[in-house]
Amino acid sequence: METMADSTYTVHFDSPNCTKANIGLVGGKNASLGELMEAGDDVQVPPGFAVTTDFYEAFLETQSLDEYITDRIAEVDIDDDNAVAAASRDIREHIESASFPDFLAAELESSWEQLQAETGESDLQVAVRSSATAEDLPDASFAGQQDTYLNVTDFDAVAQRTKECMASLFTARAITYREKHGFDRDEVLISVGIQKMVEARSSGVMFTVNPSNGDRSKVRIESNWGLGEAVVSGIVTPDSFLVDKPVYKIVDRNVPDKDVMTVPTDAGTEEVEIEEEKRDVPSVTADELIKLTDLAKTIEQHYDEPQDIEWAIEEHSEGTQFFVLQSRPETAWNDEADEANSSSPSTTTSTADRILDQL
Repeated sequence: METMADSTYTVHFDSPNCTKANIGLVGGKNASLGELMEAGDDVQVPPGFAVTTDFYEAFLETQSLDEYITDRIAEVDIDDDNAVAAASRDIREHIESASFPDFLAAELESSWEQLQAETGESDLQVAVRSSATAEDLPDASFAGQQDTYLNVTDFDAVAQRTKECMASLFTARAITYREKHGFDRDEVLISVGIQKMVEARSSGVMFTVNPSNGDRSKVRIESNWGLGEAVVSGIVTPDSFLVDKPVYKIVDRNVPDKDVMTVPTDAGTEEVEIEEEKRDVPSVTADELIKLTDLAKTIEQHYDEPQDIEWAIEEHSEGTQFFVLQSRPETAWNDEADEANSSSPSTTTSTADRILDQL
C-alpha cells in the first residue's frame, strides 16, 4: 500500500498529476483547474486539491461497497424507473454512511490542513465539487449528474460532502444513462475537488465566442451580484455584455432589474433579495469588462479553442481581484466547426444548460 508521501489519493491543483493527461485520476473539472494554473500569471485560480479516483476506488474496495454496488445494480430492471430510483437510494445511503478507512481519512485531513496553511485561514470555506472522469467524453453527456456543495467550513463536513459527491455518481439518472449506453462501472469513476471559496462581490460566466452566432471576435459576459449560482441556475436574468475582442468595445449590453443573488451562509448558500439601489446597476464596471475580456482571450489562446468560463470578482479595500473558477470547451460552436454544412445551433439554449456541468 502507498505511503502518504508518494500516494495519489489526493493531489494539489498545481500538481503535475492534475492535468488533462490525468483525467482518469482527477476527473474533468479538476484537470481543467490544473490546466488553468498554467494559462498565465494573470489567470488566478483559487487553491485547492483533488480527492482522486484512486481514493474513491480504495474507499469502495476496503468497505466492500464495490461488491454491494455491482450486486444491487445487477438485480435492477433498468427500464423500471421506480426500481432504479430505489437502487440509487440504497447505493447512495451505503456510500454516505460508510466511514473512510484510517489511511484515507488521514490523507484527506493532511491535505485539508495543508490547504488551510496555504491560505492562512483556519476557518477556511471551500466548495466541494464532483469531477467525474467521463463528463467531457464525446457522446457521453454526464452534465449536471453529480453534486456540488458550497461554503463547507470544517474537516468533518468536508469528509461527509466528499462522500456525498462520490455517492452522486449513482443518481437514478446517471445509473440509467450508463447502463443504457453500455458504460462499465470501472469506466466512469469520480474525483472530488476541494477548492477555496471566493468571497464574490460579482460573478458569472463568459463565452469566448458569441453564443448566438459563433462570432469568435466577440466575448459574451454574463454577470450578477454575489456568487455565480444565481446566473448558472437561471433564477435571475443576468447583466449581459457583448464585447469586441480586438478593440474592447461593448457592442451590446443589457442591464435588467436583478431581484436576487446567491450568498454564502453557515448552512451553505441561500438566495437573498438584492438591495433596491443595486438592482438596475451593472454588476461589473467598464474597466472590469476589459479585464474579463483580457482573461477570456488569454484562456482561449491557452486552450486554442472557444471556452465557457466561470469567473468571480472579490473586492477589497486595496482593490479588486479576479478569479477563474472553471473553463471548459464551448460545445455548440466547437461542434459546429467540425460540421461544415450543419445548421446553426439553437439560440435558446440557456446559460444554465451550457455551464451546469462545471458545478
